[in-house]
Amino acid sequence: MPVRVMLISPAVNAASREARFEGDAPLDAAGARRAAAVAAAGGVPGTDRQVRGPSQRCRGTAEALGLDARAEPVLADWDMGRWRGRRLDDVGAEEQDAVSAWLTDPSAAPHGGESLLALVTRAGRALESMEGTGGRLLAVVEPAVVRAALVHALKLPAEAFWRLDVAPLSLTELSGRSGRWNLRCGRPLS
Repeated sequence: MPVRVMLISPAVNAASREARFEGDAPLDAAGARRAAAVAAAGGVPGTDRQVRGPSQRCRGTAEALGLDARAEPVLADWDMGRWRGRRLDDVGAEEQDAVSAWLTDPSAAPHGGESLLALVTRAGRALESMEGTGGRLLAVVEPAVVRAALVHALKLPAEAFWRLDVAPLSLTELSGRSGRWNLRCGRPLS
């Protein structure tokens, strides 16, 4: 039975503006206003089921979009371990070799959290669990989860993760059955 999975990246917040490893920062007022404007304009597609990542930013975005989305732990953001809440520039200045390993080796987890390969595997398990359920599923998830799901669905090498950009409040659609996924590239919600 085919399923359409619609992935919405959350609105911006202070952490995303500052290039910080998330650390579960809430949606800020500007992000909430933008998501509410999308909802008011009818930009949220109709669905059979709605889920979201457990972060405050995903919760705030889902609420501002008028969604009653259930939190799913498997859709959590990339676990950045001890880098959580820190700015990328600061970590890079203090741990240049560690950041280099993180960016070039998909199995590296110098921060003590989740490697890129582990994230792709987790996102892939979540995506595959949706296959066969049929219908239209909408998930508000962090950009890293969208990127990891795309790497899995399209059977891309893990390094392709770094070449995928996911804009705030954009919609990326995957449709599939029998382990085969088709991509409809991200578009802004309006």
